Amino acid sequence: MFTSSFASFRRSGLPRRRTLAVAATATALALTLAACGSSGGSSGGTSSMPGMEHGHGSAGPSSSGTPMGDMPGTGRMASGAGAPSDTRDGYRLVSADRRLPSGRRTAYRFTVTGPDGRPVTGFALDQTRRMHFYAVRSDLTGFQHLHPVMAADGTWTAEPASLAPGSWRVFASFVPASGAGKGKDLVLSRGVFVSGDDRGTAPLPAPAASVRVDGYDVRVRGALKAGTASPLTVSVSEGGQPVRDLQPYLGTYAHLTAFHKGDLAFAHLHPLTEVTGDHGGPDLSFHAELPTSGDWRLFLQFRTAGRLHTAAVTLRVG
Repeated sequence: MFTSSFASFRRSGLPRRRTLAVAATATALALTLAACGSSGGSSGGTSSMPGMEHGHGSAGPSSSGTPMGDMPGTGRMASGAGAPSDTRDGYRLVSADRRLPSGRRTAYRFTVTGPDGRPVTGFALDQTRRMHFYAVRSDLTGFQHLHPVMAADGTWTAEPASLAPGSWRVFASFVPASGAGKGKDLVLSRGVFVSGDDRGTAPLPAPAASVRVDGYDVRVRGALKAGTASPLTVSVSEGGQPVRDLQPYLGTYAHLTAFHKGDLAFAHLHPLTEVTGDHGGPDLSFHAELPTSGDWRLFLQFRTAGRLHTAAVTLRVG
């Protein structure tokens, strides 16, 4: 359904942390953010926008798995190179679900098999979870980030909420706790079609430097060029006043995932800002390296007063 190149990143000296490493460059950065909602799976309340949902359940049982040695505020990046694929390094994403209904919450079931062909049941903690699951519409107008539940036999169940009709792609991001892939960040992907009256492909919003999301003003400062490294700063304010009460979410003050327009190449980064309790902000520092030029759609998630906010971001990389 799609061809792409997964971004493969690792921060030197932190082999078990996902990062988008980067160096400064002169290409102008422009972002457009549109409010995205959170599904009822998140605790503490949600924000909503059709097609943009976020929910999470607790990760299911695992035969083993050790914490990833989290350093406060340090991100880590999904590794793996090549087109989005259901196989990588001997691991495979297996699912009988090729079509899903639209307009209601539904179950997507899958397993991850290892090089021996057997379902993997041991997953290491990665940003407080053993599995991160993403559902992304082909035109990037739909996005859900879920934390599915695993049964004892290794079957995971994610429950996307009200997917819009059309072509989607799902991504499973995880770290095996043992075996050939122990400690390695892996991302596997499969296509899925959502039945119903497909509205067709929507144009990607034009880049912009800032946007208001759920009453918050989000501004991005930085410059990016494909394949190089540069700093990125996200600032959050409300009513003209800096926001200083960002709460930890998945062990950081913000969660940021990126998909390349057209081929859905995947990238994942977190702020470098140290987590010091329920008083993060207003500025969040990131390092970013996106492998190819063009438009990327970023999904920034942050929490205040127990409520999760999601902003869709169009990033142009030179």
